[in-house]
Amino acid sequence: MKKISIIFLQAIIVLVGIVALIILIWLPLTEGRATNLDLFGIYSDPFILYGYAASIAFFVALYKAFRLLGYIGKNKVFSADSVKSLKSIKYCAIALSILIVTAGLYIKIFHNKEDDPAGFLAICIITAFVSVAVATAAAVFEKILQSAVDMKSENDLTI
Repeated sequence: MKKISIIFLQAIIVLVGIVALIILIWLPLTEGRATNLDLFGIYSDPFILYGYAASIAFFVALYKAFRLLGYIGKNKVFSADSVKSLKSIKYCAIALSILIVTAGLYIKIFHNKEDDPAGFLAICIITAFVSVAVATAAAVFEKILQSAVDMKSENDLTI
């Protein structure tokens, strides 16, 4: 790939990270319960803190994708570091999907009977599905890349 394409994709990853961070900071302020709370009360809500803890896996996956693009830019796509990056992305996506499903189950079981959790549950289902799709794609690419790295190392030994 051309350098400009790699830089563009890395810029997109950084932009996605910045937008996600802004949403994580701004969204709790707009929540319905936040109207009567002070700033500390908003951000010390256990469910908000759970969302922040769960987002760590997302940001780690973004960082690993950024690094993977760096390896591709340096023509080191067939290296053990690339395979490790894909493996980390896979594990982060699996962890994120488990954390999202756990949050959805928590809301489904313990929600206030006056509230309708359908919107939140729909978002949980969609994001969990996307996360599982990313994990599956990363696993497939990891297997393909690992076999290519193995073939490359075998060819390097015979030469």
